Amino acid sequence: MTKDELTKILIEARNRKNLSQEQVAVLTPEKITRQYYGMIENGERRPSVGVAQSIAKILDIPWTLFFENEGNKKLLKIKKPVK
Repeated sequence: MTKDELTKILIEARNRKNLSQEQVAVLTPEKITRQYYGMIENGERRPSVGVAQSIAKILDIPWTLFFENEGNKKLLKIKKPVK
């Protein structure tokens, strides 16, 4: 998943819930700032697992979306070539 795809998913999910970035930030148990949430939404920052799970619960999306691209990169690095 690209940064742009994740951004689109987050914005659409937030809009479906009629929430602002500020509201999502305040609703997280971690009490993140609106600025930090905005950076997550724009793909400038990757949240911790706990924050990702909180945001996902608020927006009704899978929390693993935040890490799909990173996980795929790591798998490609450790995957051994087939002989």
